[in-house]
Amino acid sequence: MSTTTITLDDDVKRQTVEILDSIGMSLSGYFNLAARQLCITRRVPFDIVAPEPEPTEKTRRALVAAEAKSLGLIPDDAPGFTDADELISFLDSQGE
Repeated sequence: MSTTTITLDDDVKRQTVEILDSIGMSLSGYFNLAARQLCITRRVPFDIVAPEPEPTEKTRRALVAAEAKSLGLIPDDAPGFTDADELISFLDSQGE
């Protein structure tokens, strides 16, 4: 067996070792397992998931306002339309 050196962010390593310790697996054992699965399946052995983006302040405020309107805490002043022509007329008037 050969030795390979990898570089990990300190916090990522700490969290990874903590999780692996809880299931009785070493960091080396985990990387060996992942590498073997890569060789067997010819694909990365896990889903790569990006973290959920944090909403901007504007988006957060819009979500709070929508929830408050939904709960009847504040009046719903959003315009309503019965057909597409009404909507188009409204949108055209907003551009002026």
